[in-house]
Amino acid sequence: MANKTIILEKVKSTEKIVRQIEVENLIVFIVDRAITKKQIKDEVESLFGVKVEKVRTHTLKNKKQAYVKLKSEFSAGDLATKLGLM
Repeated sequence: MANKTIILEKVKSTEKIVRQIEVENLIVFIVDRAITKKQIKDEVESLFGVKVEKVRTHTLKNKKQAYVKLKSEFSAGDLATKLGLM
């Protein structure tokens, strides 16, 4: 069995992020600092069956926050519900 690298470590949830989920169709993941935007996009699309419009990242210490904006035909609220955030 192949050893697959974990790309998405966890989902971040704060009041501000919940507002972004509802208003901007955006969800935030914590990832390793070495992971690229392309890897994040591919992983989210394959794991959750959605299409990603764009990925923005913000590096803090040894981790990176990935702000993943979904295409308009997919709902970040539905994805957040599946992940147990809402």
